[in-house]
Amino acid sequence: MKLVRGAWKLLVGIKDALVLLAMLLFFGMLFALLSSRPNTRITDGALVLDLSGSIVEQPAEADPVAAFSGQKLTQQLRLRDVVRALDAAKDDARVKAVVLDMDRFAGGYPATLAEVGDAVARVRAGGKPVLAYATLYTDGAYRIASNASEIWQNPFGGTMFRGPGGSQLYYKGLIDKLGVNAHVYRVGEFKSAVEPFTRADQSEPARAANQALYGAIFDQWRSAITKARPKAQIDAFLTRPVELVQAVGGDVAQANLRGGLVDHLGDRIAFGQRVAKLAGAEAGKAIGSFRTIGYANWLAAHPVPRGGDAVGVITVAGEIVDGQAGPGTAGGDTIAGLLLDGLAKRNLKALVVRVDSPGGSVLASERIRQAILQAKNVNKIPVVVSMGGLAASGGYWVSTPGDVVFAEPNTITGSIGVFGVIPTFENTLAKVGVSADGVATTPLTGQPDVLRGTSPAFDAIMQGGVEDIYRRFTGLVAQSRKLPQARVDQIGQGRVWDGGTARQLKLVDRFGNLDDAVAEAAKRAKLDPAKVHAVYLDKEPSALDQLIRSYAERNREEGEGGEAATDLIGHVAREQRGMLTQALGDARRMLSGRAGVQARCLECAGMGPVAASADDASLFDLIVARFGL
Repeated sequence: MKLVRGAWKLLVGIKDALVLLAMLLFFGMLFALLSSRPNTRITDGALVLDLSGSIVEQPAEADPVAAFSGQKLTQQLRLRDVVRALDAAKDDARVKAVVLDMDRFAGGYPATLAEVGDAVARVRAGGKPVLAYATLYTDGAYRIASNASEIWQNPFGGTMFRGPGGSQLYYKGLIDKLGVNAHVYRVGEFKSAVEPFTRADQSEPARAANQALYGAIFDQWRSAITKARPKAQIDAFLTRPVELVQAVGGDVAQANLRGGLVDHLGDRIAFGQRVAKLAGAEAGKAIGSFRTIGYANWLAAHPVPRGGDAVGVITVAGEIVDGQAGPGTAGGDTIAGLLLDGLAKRNLKALVVRVDSPGGSVLASERIRQAILQAKNVNKIPVVVSMGGLAASGGYWVSTPGDVVFAEPNTITGSIGVFGVIPTFENTLAKVGVSADGVATTPLTGQPDVLRGTSPAFDAIMQGGVEDIYRRFTGLVAQSRKLPQARVDQIGQGRVWDGGTARQLKLVDRFGNLDDAVAEAAKRAKLDPAKVHAVYLDKEPSALDQLIRSYAERNREEGEGGEAATDLIGHVAREQRGMLTQALGDARRMLSGRAGVQARCLECAGMGPVAASADDASLFDLIVARFGL
């Protein structure tokens, strides 16, 4: 009995301790949430934009486990928030200077970088000093920084302009060694998303298409840099970088200074002292400190306008997947639900569909398209499409209901093609002496049979189904763009285009950003664009998500958390780890056979920020640990 009573007391004690711990955590989180609310009282200083991480259309939800376990969090900044912060700073006398901290910048799609760069240029043109700082400037970081009035660089840093493109993983040799048989069903001569599973190298049609796309994007980048910094020897650094660096004994930073790519070399203390001359020194703080205006506080003090009639904005960002999904991933049911709920509960006068997606599931893309048609055909409101950095494959599918389609010259779009992949393992089993057999009553019994392989009847039906979906896709585009379906088939075939070429091909109507699309939607609704406001039909962030972001923001302001600044070798290692992680995740999803028929531009991922899911990162860490890499 004493043993039982002792065990009971132990269990009660554990229960009480857990309850106490839960209460402490709850009240701690509540206190942190209340204390982390942005302060809208702004004092004079420098507006600091810490561009650590990537700039995206819709940030993903923060991972609570990573946040509270001490792991480094990768920041995602919302594009429209960054632009709003810069535009608000332009004419505000309290902002003495704008600081762009780009030491840990992870990039964005070309159109995204262009929009931020243009916003920086507007601040500079308004007479406000803009100072950028980084150890290493890559293509994406310099696209933004080139518009600053002063570009600072660490003396041990440099620039590395590589241009778009690079290597891609091909798995044909590996899956042959493993005995995996990847059954590919596709339509589109240029649908190179499946080539990694069918080839050991890039096909000539895919190579030609990518060269054209990358060439157009690169020409636009070079033109923008030349316009922003006409005296910089950008062409020399693109064509003769070795010669220029060797001329100064290998000192890349000194070569950048001589070539006019940067204005000043200095560490963070020297940079801080320069900002302090413009914005005022921070009393009682270490040398190099200056009076700052926090990004979160600045945004809170400049909220999105709420006056006038409402124009709804539904965002389709990230991979399009079936069912529900959080922000940063376009769940078909989630997007449709948000849109239909907004149409039912809000007095929307027009709708803008903001697309920043490589596509994904055909079923989910159609689910979203049908919801958009509800606004157009049932609610009788105009629909305008605004393409962001990327609107390809399924991203173009959901754009077809638009009355008018806006894009940027360097928006990545097109990829009108369809594919599906199903793996079978009959050869894998044979390698270890295992076979499979059974009885079939019809040509489709047990199909797809992952143990014995697919049957000719199943393959024929699958290929026919993919071809039928492609005909529907090209039919939707033909109807939307008022083009013959044969013409759409010619410019489709899975080929990816830059926004300028897409406009020439009549896949988009006009150049413009999200604000231009909202203004057009207002005009089509017979409203004054100056008297409307955008209502973003997004899922409201949870209290926990707000807490995590506030916690991470506070750590960044205090110099904690996030990736450390690094030189070229460290930057490339970090970048390649992210790309490999993403590639492994793509292979896992494709060969799992769970993705279904896809309208997805897999090759588009290399043009923007590398964003790997937590599952993909875990897979990478597992492989590294297993093989001791």
